[in-house]
Amino acid sequence: MTITQPDLSIFETLESEVRSYCRNWPTVFDRSRGSYLYDEDGHTYLDFFMGAGSLNYGHNNPVLKRALIDYLERDGVTHGLDMSTTAKRAFLETLRDVVLVPRDMDHKVMFPGPTGANAVESALKLARKVKGRESIVSFTNGFHGMSLGALAVTGNAFKRAGAGIPLVHGTPMPFDDYLDGQTPDFIWFERLLEDTGSGLNQPAAVIVETVQGEGGVNVARPEWLRALADLCKRHDMLLIVDDIQMGCGRTGAFFSFEESGIVPDIVTVSKSISGYGLPMSLCLFRPELDVWEPGEHNGTFRGNNPAFVTASATLNTYWADGQMEKQTLARGEQIENALSALAVEHAHAGASYRGRGMVWGLTFDEADRARRVCQRAFELGMLVETSGPQSEVVKLLPALTATPEELDEGLRVLTRAVRETD
Repeated sequence: MTITQPDLSIFETLESEVRSYCRNWPTVFDRSRGSYLYDEDGHTYLDFFMGAGSLNYGHNNPVLKRALIDYLERDGVTHGLDMSTTAKRAFLETLRDVVLVPRDMDHKVMFPGPTGANAVESALKLARKVKGRESIVSFTNGFHGMSLGALAVTGNAFKRAGAGIPLVHGTPMPFDDYLDGQTPDFIWFERLLEDTGSGLNQPAAVIVETVQGEGGVNVARPEWLRALADLCKRHDMLLIVDDIQMGCGRTGAFFSFEESGIVPDIVTVSKSISGYGLPMSLCLFRPELDVWEPGEHNGTFRGNNPAFVTASATLNTYWADGQMEKQTLARGEQIENALSALAVEHAHAGASYRGRGMVWGLTFDEADRARRVCQRAFELGMLVETSGPQSEVVKLLPALTATPEELDEGLRVLTRAVRETD
């Protein structure tokens, strides 16, 4: 694939140095559809990144686009603060009937703002308000957002340093298998909770990802999550599951925690909840935790009504009959089989893989290898990104709607990129 040099001058001269993804993919994208992006010079790119998991149903999904266009053409409300609208009512009814009731979840729904970090901030604030305590426990290599509260429970040193001030009231604990199985699960955490001389303030809550996406595709075992839920219950701590990247079907079930059988006190949802890539987030919590005063947590862009429209269409189209979960698990096996063969082929380089559903990570002994694999994949016409504290993991996030043929295409490109960086 020959790539002409695009004109990036306006981005390089006017846009802040903080930009990142565009540095790895130096072209100017113009159109997108399904699993593909097209740049302004007509080159095609297979997308195995999907807006960092915001586009589980592909780019410009025609079913969702039709619902959105119809709504806009009839002059449906686009901005509604937290006012009641027909679009919001339809979404709440659909979420209740398609997602919550079938899972015996009676959680209340809060619209905290457009981003995942907004949802995390509201979850932390609510937990502290309910319990009357400040401390939140998080986990090594966790990622929960870039605002100050979310950064305080994020593990990555580079991202934390960007805060510019001390990040307080957060205490990290070892994630599942962080100590390579050398100690029993939660032995340190529970010892600190029980010892009045430990220096650990009684936490209001624990926040966890069932699969740490940005942290390196680290998968928590179901039994580890069940033990965590039990620990929280015994020590009067709320359990918050951050399902922003791994929810909405990424691991198979609609919520990533379903496999473990737990039901969190608070769940944060964003990224693919709108289905179309429109900004939207939710904070779900048990009814007894709904202690907010009206307007106590506010935000101008809580009511993204076009996102409500596409979210309703997404749930009705993909989650009303249970087929999406089965398809995702089958597609996940297809990816796992290819990665297994790739790991055997490159065992000399310490290749290994891990994941669930349709989120997978590939890593090597040499930390920089992942970056070079992703760079070569782009040159071959595919978008794939790194993750992990040292960017040492190649992370695969294809669309849940990707066909087996598209997955095969991407896995062939990945295999070639790995071979050509050996």
